[in-house]
Amino acid sequence: MSGHGPSVAIACQGGGSHSAFTAGALQRLLPAVDTEYDLVGLSGTSGGALCAVRAWYGLLSDGPDHAGELLEDVWCDVAATTPPSFLLNESLVWHKRLQNRMLPAADISPYATPGAVGHDWYLSLLDRHIAFEEFDSLTDEAPPHVTIGTVNVNSGVFETFTDDAITPKAVLASAAFPLLYEAVELNGHWHWDGLFSQNPPIREFLTSDRPKPDEIWVIQIEPQTRDDRPTSLAEITDRRQELSGNLSLNQELFFVRKVNDWVERGYLPDDFKHVEIRRLQLDKTLTAASKRDRDPRFIEDLMETGRAEADAFLDRLPE
Repeated sequence: MSGHGPSVAIACQGGGSHSAFTAGALQRLLPAVDTEYDLVGLSGTSGGALCAVRAWYGLLSDGPDHAGELLEDVWCDVAATTPPSFLLNESLVWHKRLQNRMLPAADISPYATPGAVGHDWYLSLLDRHIAFEEFDSLTDEAPPHVTIGTVNVNSGVFETFTDDAITPKAVLASAAFPLLYEAVELNGHWHWDGLFSQNPPIREFLTSDRPKPDEIWVIQIEPQTRDDRPTSLAEITDRRQELSGNLSLNQELFFVRKVNDWVERGYLPDDFKHVEIRRLQLDKTLTAASKRDRDPRFIEDLMETGRAEADAFLDRLPE
């Protein structure tokens, strides 16, 4: 990538269909970074992993504009556009809405349903849009590097996969929400959605032997604050899930701030430096149920919101 200014790493928080916001934001951020900054890293979890890997593949294969086109393509494919997929989408969303209101709508284990269908659909999506067999050669063109997160169900340990270590099954594992997907086997262990681990991976930007960024830009899906008090069962459930989704993100950012503090106190080697944290946030009141919503209009609205928020974010950056 170009070296026109400060080095930047972009971290993409996961959030199911809400990650379409991330795709729209990246469509604006990547060309700006290419002309004015030096992109050294991307990371993501769940839907954020899909966006990060797709963007990385597009960047290294044909540049930022191509990456933006690829992000558009994959999210158009995610959208439920056929009658069967639309009906399935509506049933999943309404099932979650009923649960959030504590109405009778029991969860069913994915092992008691055709869970492999979900796996096959996601792997087919990845196969149509990402040429994983090219990752070995693309890694030679890095930076930027890309990292995605999962959680090892057996050991309870967070695990990350970087560059050519990323496989279709690793991206699937990062999105394998346990009530929807069966666990994914990687290297002899079972893995679930990275939402339970690093959401998204950030500390690797500082601890790896790869170039460290001057700035980390976080595309945050879950709202950090709410002005109102949740009182209904649905509101309480939504806010609880938002807080849960931000726990790991805030832990990752605490690590960066702690490193910054150690740098200022002179406790760390010279290859460590102060890293600025900037956030680009989805500023919409959405429900947990809508994370399952693949309605094409909803997906496009989120992408357009992401583009608009990214434009505003870039305008706020210091000259």
